[in-house]
Amino acid sequence: MKNIAFTGAGAIAEAIINGLISDGVCLPGQLIVTNHSNDERLSFLKESYGVSVTRDKREAVKHADIIILAMKPKDVRSGIESIREHVKGSQLIISVLAGISTETIQDLFGKKLSVIRAMPNTSAAIRKSATALACTSEVSQAEMDAASELFRAIGTVVHVSENQLDAVTGLSGSGPAYIYYLAEALEAAAADNGIEAHTAKALIAQTFLGAAEMLLHSGKQPELLRKEVTSPGGTTEAGIARLEQYAVKKALRECVKTATERSAEMGELFAKNAQKEHT
Repeated sequence: MKNIAFTGAGAIAEAIINGLISDGVCLPGQLIVTNHSNDERLSFLKESYGVSVTRDKREAVKHADIIILAMKPKDVRSGIESIREHVKGSQLIISVLAGISTETIQDLFGKKLSVIRAMPNTSAAIRKSATALACTSEVSQAEMDAASELFRAIGTVVHVSENQLDAVTGLSGSGPAYIYYLAEALEAAAADNGIEAHTAKALIAQTFLGAAEMLLHSGKQPELLRKEVTSPGGTTEAGIARLEQYAVKKALRECVKTATERSAEMGELFAKNAQKEHT
């Protein structure tokens, strides 16, 4: 792996750093981190992972082969402006910023750089992220391979077209929150039926984990797996019937649809504001 600069030092940046070092994809000396103003955060990353840190933006990016934009989306304009004059056309830009298009990123840099958008999720913290990658036409196969290797250090990687990223955001980007929401409901149901909280949590977590492994490794579709658990006249059939009664499947579809639409709205709003400021 090549030298990587992180502009932004939040949770996703830390998850990627941890994954790269733990997997042996990068040595700490190949990673450098900068941010807007949080010196305490930079010190923490240096002490925890042995990476280089700096507040000098030119120093951060001048030797980097890959620059990862990991600031908050609201700070992307100022963040890019702080490094724009120091970025070369040979460097690969990877953005983990939700809703910010590659076109907007190129416009902010003022040049047609190689840009890859990545949509990981918060499970990156335990190296179990589901990450989707999309790129501009300037990105070479070697650059996409490098980005794929990078994000495989924190989980699973898929390649999509950029027009699918809003849907990916609505599905897997926000997806952990949906799973936790279901876990909340199941914990409440367990309490209603006299199961202690710590016991319920262990049972629910392992049930989710086992079901996920079955989805990944059985080769069977979700519908078939569900039917295999559902005996005629049994407990599961009764439970599924109640889910159907309350239109839970429809609610989940609407949930993803609404989150997808919101992702698109956020991107369009940012692009419009960026265009106004530019003119």
